[in-house]
Amino acid sequence: MADKPIFVLNGPNLNRLGMREPEIYGTVTLGEVETMCREAAGGWPVRFHQSNAEHQLVDWIHEAIDDGAGILINPAGLTFRSIPILDALKMFPGPIIEFHISNIRRREEIYHHSLVSPVATAVLAGLGPKGYALAVHALLDMIDR
Repeated sequence: MADKPIFVLNGPNLNRLGMREPEIYGTVTLGEVETMCREAAGGWPVRFHQSNAEHQLVDWIHEAIDDGAGILINPAGLTFRSIPILDALKMFPGPIIEFHISNIRRREEIYHHSLVSPVATAVLAGLGPKGYALAVHALLDMIDR
């Protein structure tokens, strides 16, 4: 299964990491997050993507359905409104980790209801950008079982 990549998918506005609300999201950039994920994967193939477009995330989930070993997804604002992402994730046969940089339960009420959580194998939130590496380790552990 090591030949099948893990997909690390990032939703809207995450391309602005390091500049966007650093008091919430920190100063680590998405490029630095990608480096952390690849290092955490330890040679396991990683497909790392970010898009502000819902349809592009759905297309990458479809690629993962066909080619992937696991999905680590930070759907960002689409977490709370995207039925297409939910429906695509339902088709994925492997482990899925839903990841959020901030603790969405400590934020405004609008951030409390995730449409992704019911199909996620696990949810990690509030660990900051460096939590991506922990999520990659957890995902690989789930794949290895």
